[in-house]
Amino acid sequence: MTHTPSTFAPLAGTWTLTALNPAAVPEELRDRLTAGIPATVPGEATLDLLNAGLIDDPFDGDNENKQQWIGDVDWRFTCTFDWHDDGSDRHDLVAYGLDTIAALALNGRPVAQTRNCHRSYRWDVRDLLVDGTNELTVSFTSPVRESDRMEQQRGYYPHTEHHAFNQIRKPSYSFGWDWGIDVANAGIWREIGIDSWNDVRLAAVRPLVDVDKDGNGILTVTVEVEHAGAGRIMSPYDSHPALKPLSVNVALAGHGVTTDVDMEIPEGRNTGVARLVVPDVKRWWPIGYGDQPLYTLHVCAGGCAQWQGKVGFRTVHVDTRADEIGRPFQIYVNDVPVHARGYNWIPDDAFIGRLSSKDYERGMRDLVESNSNMVRVWGGGIYEADEFYDLCDEKGIMVWQDFMLACAAYPEDEETKTEVEAEAREHITRLSAHPSLIVWNGSNENYVAYSEWGGYKQALRDDDRKPNAYGYGEKPWGDYYYSKLFPSLLAELDPGRSVYLPSSPMAFTPFVSANMDTDGTMHIWDAWNRADYTVYAQYTPRFADEFGYQAPPAFSTLTRVVHDEKLEPFGKQMLVHQKASGGNYKLARGMRSHLTPGHLNDVSFGGVVNGKPSDGEHSWLIPTDNWADIEDWHWACQLQQAQAMRFGVEHMRSLEPVNAGALIWQLNDDWPVVSWAAVDFDGHRKPVWYASRDFFAPRLATIQPRTSEEYRETHSWEGVKTDTDHLELIVLNDTREEWDGVWSVKRVTLDGKVLASDEFSVHLGAVDHQGIALGEDLATFDDPSNELLVASAVDGSFAKVIYNPAEVIDQALPAPSEAFAAEAKAVDGGYELTVTAKGYVRDMFCMVDKVDPQARVAEGMVSLLPGEQATFHIASGKQIDPAAFTAPNVLRSANDLKR
Repeated sequence: MTHTPSTFAPLAGTWTLTALNPAAVPEELRDRLTAGIPATVPGEATLDLLNAGLIDDPFDGDNENKQQWIGDVDWRFTCTFDWHDDGSDRHDLVAYGLDTIAALALNGRPVAQTRNCHRSYRWDVRDLLVDGTNELTVSFTSPVRESDRMEQQRGYYPHTEHHAFNQIRKPSYSFGWDWGIDVANAGIWREIGIDSWNDVRLAAVRPLVDVDKDGNGILTVTVEVEHAGAGRIMSPYDSHPALKPLSVNVALAGHGVTTDVDMEIPEGRNTGVARLVVPDVKRWWPIGYGDQPLYTLHVCAGGCAQWQGKVGFRTVHVDTRADEIGRPFQIYVNDVPVHARGYNWIPDDAFIGRLSSKDYERGMRDLVESNSNMVRVWGGGIYEADEFYDLCDEKGIMVWQDFMLACAAYPEDEETKTEVEAEAREHITRLSAHPSLIVWNGSNENYVAYSEWGGYKQALRDDDRKPNAYGYGEKPWGDYYYSKLFPSLLAELDPGRSVYLPSSPMAFTPFVSANMDTDGTMHIWDAWNRADYTVYAQYTPRFADEFGYQAPPAFSTLTRVVHDEKLEPFGKQMLVHQKASGGNYKLARGMRSHLTPGHLNDVSFGGVVNGKPSDGEHSWLIPTDNWADIEDWHWACQLQQAQAMRFGVEHMRSLEPVNAGALIWQLNDDWPVVSWAAVDFDGHRKPVWYASRDFFAPRLATIQPRTSEEYRETHSWEGVKTDTDHLELIVLNDTREEWDGVWSVKRVTLDGKVLASDEFSVHLGAVDHQGIALGEDLATFDDPSNELLVASAVDGSFAKVIYNPAEVIDQALPAPSEAFAAEAKAVDGGYELTVTAKGYVRDMFCMVDKVDPQARVAEGMVSLLPGEQATFHIASGKQIDPAAFTAPNVLRSANDLKR
C-alpha cells in the first residue's frame, strides 16, 4: 500500500550513537561510546557497534554471552539535519518504529516519551523546528533494566525464557527464545522523518470487501482524515465544530473495471464511508485454488491527499459447528473448504532494523515453492512490513496473523491496555485491505498456559483479590485483550473477517483444556519434548498450527559460526547455538528409535539432561558420548527432521476433512542455530523443506494404516484413533479441478522384484479425497526389512509413493557403493549431478553447500528403485571439479547410516 498525503522525508542527516551510562560499558570501550560513533537509521545499537569494529559478529561462536552488556546500556541516537520551512500548514515528526523505551527531544525541547516497539508515532513539531540546522535526540532506556523495574513495580507475571519480556511492549523473542539469540538492545528500527502537509491528510483508509450471492463485489471504504488545524478525532461519532465539509473521491480499476464514487465528509466530522459495487467481480483465491486478481484502489481527499493500494475480493468464514467428534476449525474461502498447508514465520533476522524486501522475497519463494498456501505470523515477533503482506496477496499465501502476545501472562493496567489497543488499532487498520489475511489470533499459547502449564495459576494468585470469573483470587492476566479488546476492535475496524481466535491452541472450553485434538486448533509438542514422532498417529487434530522437529542448519552455516576445537554435538559453542532445553539429547533419543546407533562412540547411556539427572518429564535414555563422525550426526539429524514432518503431515492430511490444516513450526531462522526451521539463516533449504514440497503438494497420495468400518462400529473414537487393521492408499485433491485416473500399487523387494500388484480406478471431485483399502497380498509383508509398497498414478500427475514398512535401523538397505552410481558435469549456470540406482536408494540429498556455500540445488529427498535415475540441478558460479558433488560426505542418503 502506498500513501502520498504529504511530503514525508526520512531524516537524512548525520546520526551518532552514544552510551548514556558508561559504567555499563566495558572499560576499553567507554571513551569511544561516550564520545559517540557513527550510527545508521533504520538500525540498532548492536549493528552500529559491529559496523564500528567495537564488537565481533554477535552470531559467531559464543559472542552472544560476551555481549550481554549491550542490553544493559542506555543508548542515545542523535541526528543533526538541515530543515527549511516550505510554508506547509503542518510539520510532523513521524517515527514508524522505536525499540522500545524512548524519550525524544528536538533542539533540546522534549517531544514525547514512547513505550511500544509495535506501533508508530506522530507528533506536531512545527513549533520546535528551526530554519537551518536542527538536532533530534532519541534516548533509549535499557530494555532489560526496564522490564525488571516494571516487574518489581507490578509484581511477577509468569513467562517463558529468562527475562520479563511481558512487562514492556518489545518483541518477546528479542530477549532470547528456544531458537533465538538474546540480543535485547535498542534502536530506531523503522524510518523516522518529517512529514510536511497542508490542509488535510488521510489518517487512515480501510477498504473492506465482500461478494454477494449474485457474484457482485462490494467494496466499503472508510476514510479518516486529519485537518491541519485540528487534532485527529478517534471516533467517527465525535464532532469538531472547526472541521469543514470535505470532498473525497474513491476510484477502483483493474480487470476491465473502472469505477469511482464521490462522497462528502460532513461538517464537523473526520470520517466518511464510500461504497462501490463491482458486477461479476473476479475473486481472489488461495494458491492452488484459483488466481489472485487484485484491483487498484485510489483515494483522493480535498484534491491533495492521496492514498493508493490493492484490494482483492473474496469471502471468508470458518465452520466450528459441533460434529460427532467435537468442533472443527474449517476455513472456507469463497464458500470452498480450504486445507491449510504451510509454516509458522518468525522475524527473519534477530536484528529487525536490517530486515529488507529481499528477506521477504526469499521467504515468499520458500513458501510458494514448498507448495504452502498459508503462513502464520507468530505472536512473539513483530507485525511484519507492508511488503510481506503485499507478497502474500500477489502469491495467494493465506496469512494467519497473531497479535503480539506470546507465552506469558500480561498485565492489564491502564498503561498496558492503552498501548496494546493503540498497536492493535494501527495494524488492524493497516492490514484490513489485504485479501490474504484470513485469521486473526489473539495470542500464542496464553490460554493453554493458563489452563495447563504447571505453576502458572499459582503465580497469579493474589490473596488480596476476590475470586474472579475463573474462580480464583488472581491478578488479571491478559484475558481482557483476547476476549474483549481484540474482538471489539475487529468488529469495529474489520467486521467482514469472521475468523478470530482468542488464542492458539484454542479448544472451545479454554479454561478446562485449551489444547485438544477434538476441537479447534492444536499445538503438538509431545513428539519433540517427550515421545517419538510416531506419536503424531495418536492425534486427530482438527487444525494443527504448531508442531515441529529440530535439525542443525546446513553444514556450511553451522561451521561458519561454531568453531569448537573438535566439532561435536555437545561442544561449548555448539550448545550456544542450541537453545532448546535438552535439544541435542532429544535429537539423540529420536535417532535411536529410527536410525542406526552404529556411529556412537560407545554404548554407555544414562538419564542425564544438560549434565543433570533427568526429571520425570525428560526420563529418556540418551547417549553420554558424542558421535564418532560429526558429519554423520549432522546428516542423521536432518534426515530425522524430514522423516518426522513427513510422517506427521501425511498422517494429518490423510484425515481430511476431519483435519483442516497443518502448519509446521517453523519456516525460517533469525540467526544460525540448531532449530525447527526448514530454511536456515543463510538461506539453505534443509532436507525437510524438500520433503514438504512433496507432502504439501495440492494433490497428494499416501499409504496409511487405517481401521475398517466394522472396527469403527465396535470401538470408541479414542480406540479408532490409535488402532488399525489394514493399509489404505489415500488420494487427496486439494484443488477445484476434478481428477480421474488409474493407480498402480506394487509390493516389491528392495532389489526391485515384484511380489504382488494391483490397479485401481479413482475419481476425485473438486476438493475431494478417497481411501482405497489394499488387499492382503499387498499389505502383508513376508520380510518387512526387504520389502516396499510402491504406488503411482499412471498419468504421472501425483508424486510416486513409497511406503517403508521398516525403519532405517531395521531395513536391509544396500551400502551406497552398491546402491547407486553418480556422475556430475558442468553446465551453464552450474552443474548437473545424475544418479543411477543399482539398488534401493532411500532419501537422497546433495549437500551442495559443503562444496560451495553459495550453491543451491533444485532437487532433494529423492528415493530411487533399481534402474531409476534422478538428476540434481545445482546452481553455482564457482569453478569446481564436478566430481566434488559426488563425494560421500556430500551426496548423502539413508543408506549411509547402514555402513
